[in-house]
Amino acid sequence: MHTKRSFLKGCGIILLAGLGFSGASAGSPADERPNIILILADDMGYGDLGCYGQQMIRTPNIDALARSGIRFTGHYTGSTVCAPSREAMLTGKHTGHTAIRGNFLTDEKEDPPMPGEKVTVAELLKGAGYRTGLVGKWGLGGEQYGPEKQGFDYCYGYLDQIQAHNYYPPFLYENGIKVMLPENADGKEGAYSHHLFVEKTMRFLDGSKKEQPFFLYLPYTIPHGKHVIPDNSAYADKNWPEQLKNYAAMISLLDADIGRIMKVLQEKGLDKNTLIIFTSDNGANPAFAKFFKSNGASRGQKTSLYEGGIRGPLIASWPGKIAPGTVSTQPTAAWDLLPTICDAAGIKAPADIDGISLYNRLLGKPVVKEHSYFYWEFYVYNYGWNKPGGALPRNWLDSRAVRLGKWKAVVKSTPDGKNEPPELYDLEKDASETTNVAAANPAIVKEMQQIMTAATREDAPYFPYKK
Repeated sequence: MHTKRSFLKGCGIILLAGLGFSGASAGSPADERPNIILILADDMGYGDLGCYGQQMIRTPNIDALARSGIRFTGHYTGSTVCAPSREAMLTGKHTGHTAIRGNFLTDEKEDPPMPGEKVTVAELLKGAGYRTGLVGKWGLGGEQYGPEKQGFDYCYGYLDQIQAHNYYPPFLYENGIKVMLPENADGKEGAYSHHLFVEKTMRFLDGSKKEQPFFLYLPYTIPHGKHVIPDNSAYADKNWPEQLKNYAAMISLLDADIGRIMKVLQEKGLDKNTLIIFTSDNGANPAFAKFFKSNGASRGQKTSLYEGGIRGPLIASWPGKIAPGTVSTQPTAAWDLLPTICDAAGIKAPADIDGISLYNRLLGKPVVKEHSYFYWEFYVYNYGWNKPGGALPRNWLDSRAVRLGKWKAVVKSTPDGKNEPPELYDLEKDASETTNVAAANPAIVKEMQQIMTAATREDAPYFPYKK
């Protein structure tokens, strides 16, 4: 297996040979390689968007993005909560192979760091001459373990996901340095973090040059809680609870800012050579799933491995490359994005990843390889583990899931490590996972259990946590 250093060095050799890998022709100048913008919404269900059936929340710009390119209707997120989903997407590995497999608070009350030897898509692109940036929520480590250590030339936002619950934070981080926000000192609410993110995004785009392609990762925190926004007047006429108005207004604000990004690209003449990818990190919370049908007709929500917890939107637009109005029903996953982006940039992805490139699918070319299965595992964190009288462990393996063709298996576990009986669903006949058919299909259940055993490595130091 390649080390991080040896693999990146190998990529450099490939690049010097002439960018001969899928996405660029030999000898292509740098300015012919596409700019790439990866936008990640936070806790947004695929049903929150008009192009996925939403009727109550207005998302005209994202809907237009879908019409201009390809919309995936069978896409899965990396996990059912923030941190592991982000690692899966950035490293191209599913949660049986990631270091982070659930949310977790270290003794320092921050996210556990993703190991430095992990190779991110930003590092691969930076090694290929891309200018790389991140604006938003990192969620994969605190101070000294931020995105500046994992391939990002510029980064601004939250490091820790708990801090990201506050939209009026007392500080944010820029290139690893804590930047105080006096407008928010002493509990004041003068600077809304999302507005700051958009300002930094525009500055990054303003600094772009045609002779150097860029990769911009935008893990914005909208519409994650706390569900607050300076102005929810877009839905003031609705007879809804305030939290629901705020949620809808947050999504519409995100949509409007994506429209601003697209306009800037057009003004700078970059829109024709920019691949924009939009997705989300996990399904929506129960209240929104019920009221707005944020997770469509799917069962479950964030923190579950039923479809509602791990189904997400995936939209890609690339003028002149992706045919407008394309729809793909083929199942895909967040760990497919790293090899897809590598193909688009003309570089080679690591050999030991779980993702399969969607590049040919984007361009309407024959697809050479499909997933044999999809796998997830999720560790729940016990926030009260150290309280007096607490008997439950700090975290435990809560559930695992496998999709194999039309079949979906879910196995839940108890805090003491005992597995509950496997559940099996036929997604072709029962997309909402209402009828457990495990008893009638013992051979399929056995195969799913074998996959669950083979798909995971016990090398994640915090999952499960051992004192």
